[in-house]
Amino acid sequence: MARRRLLALGGGLALTGGLAACSSPLASGLTGSQPNTADVIFWNLFTGGDGANMVAMEDRFRKAHPDTSVEATVLGWGNPYYTKLALATASGTPPDVGVAHLSRLPLLAASGLLEPIEQTGLGELGVTADKFTPAAWRKATVDGTVYAVPLDTHPFVLYYNVDLARRAGLLDSGGSLVRLEGADDFIAAVKAMKTAGGAQYGAVMSITADPSTAWRCFSMIYSGLAGPVVTDSGTTIALDDEAVQETVAFLQRLTGGGLMPGNLNGSGANALFSTGKAGFLFDGEWQIPSYRQVKGLRFDVVPFPALLGPKPVAYADSHALVVPRNTARSDTRTRNAALFIKGLLDNSAVWAEGGHIPAWLPTQRGRAFLDLSPQRHYVQAAFDAQYDPEAWYTGAGSDFQNVVGGTITEALAGRITPKGAAPALRADLERFTTARPPVTMK
Repeated sequence: MARRRLLALGGGLALTGGLAACSSPLASGLTGSQPNTADVIFWNLFTGGDGANMVAMEDRFRKAHPDTSVEATVLGWGNPYYTKLALATASGTPPDVGVAHLSRLPLLAASGLLEPIEQTGLGELGVTADKFTPAAWRKATVDGTVYAVPLDTHPFVLYYNVDLARRAGLLDSGGSLVRLEGADDFIAAVKAMKTAGGAQYGAVMSITADPSTAWRCFSMIYSGLAGPVVTDSGTTIALDDEAVQETVAFLQRLTGGGLMPGNLNGSGANALFSTGKAGFLFDGEWQIPSYRQVKGLRFDVVPFPALLGPKPVAYADSHALVVPRNTARSDTRTRNAALFIKGLLDNSAVWAEGGHIPAWLPTQRGRAFLDLSPQRHYVQAAFDAQYDPEAWYTGAGSDFQNVVGGTITEALAGRITPKGAAPALRADLERFTTARPPVTMK
C-alpha cells in the first residue's frame, strides 16, 4: 500500500471515530515483523466488566488448549484502535486475531485489511452461517464475502422498573411487561409509569452530550418507517422527510409533554432510573451490570416494540472477531487463530454475562445462556437488528453518529421542530456524502 494511501486510510479510520460504549508497544508492529511471542497474538479493547469476561474466556481457551499460547493486548478506546490496526496490517505486522464492530466492517474490508473467513479454516471447525444469528452474519458479509465472525449482538433496549410497572398495571399474569403495539400504546404506557407512585418521569434517556444515544433512539424509530438515511456506500442521501418529521414528532410527544426530560446527561438518567424516579430507561444492554449493583432496584429488559412501523426494529451493533491480512502468516498460525476464535465462540456464555446476546447459536440456545436473566428476555432484538447504514464514515462512535446525533439532541430539547429536522439532518449528511472517501467502496 502506498504511503499516501496508507495515511489517507488512517485518517479515514480516525475520522470515523472509535468504539461506542465498549496497550502494548507498537513500535515493532510498525517497523518490522509482528513478534511471535505467542502462538496467537490477540488485540482487543475491552476493559471493565467486558474486559474481565474476555480474560476469563481467554483463560478457558488456554486451559482447553495448553499447547497453544495466547498473548492478549488491550488497546485504548477511540480513534487510535482502528488507526493502529490499519497501520500494523498495511505494514505487514498485524495481530493474528482482532476485534472490530460490524458497523465498521465495510471500510476495513474495502481497504483490503482482512482475510476472508473462508480462507482461515474456520469452516472446517464448524463455524458456518447456519450457526449464527442471521442479521449479524449478513452484516459480517461484504459484497458476498464473509470477513468477520460475529461474537455478539448488543442492541438498544427498553429497561423497566418492575415495581413501578406493577403499580401502573403494565405487567401481565406472568409478571412480564404487557405487549405494547404502536406509538399511542407506548405513549400510554409511559404516562402510566409517570403516574405510578413515586415516579417523576415515565421514561429517561441520556441525551445531553450523548449524541450517539440520541442517534440510536432516532434510528430505531425512523427505521420502522423508512430505509437507510444514506445509500450507494454513503454517497447518496436517501432521507425520507416525512419519516423524519413523524419520528421527531413522536419523540417530542415524550419530551415536550413532560413524560421524559429533553435535557438529561448519563449520570442523571442513571440516578433517576436507579432510585425509582423513572419507569422506563432507553439504553444499551451493556448497562445491565451497572444496574445489577443497585440495591433494591428490580428491573427487567425487553426489546422495543413496534412504534411507528408495522414491525419492531432494534438498533444494534456487534463485536466481531477478524483475522487481519498478513501474507507472511504461516499456515500453523492461521490454524491457531481459527482455533482461538472457535474457542471464544464456545465460551461466549461468559461474554453474555455483560448483557450481550451471543451470535453463536449453540451458545444462544444453550442452558448456560438461557439461565441468564434478563438477557434471555431480549434475544429477539438480535433477529430484528438494524445496523448503521453502510458507508466509510458510519459506525460505532463515528463522527457521523456525533454530528447527526447532535441534531437529534437539539430536536429532543425542542430547539428544532419536526418540520425543521429533515433540512437540518440533510445538511449534516451532505458533510459526509460529499467528502472524498479514503478508499473506493463498491
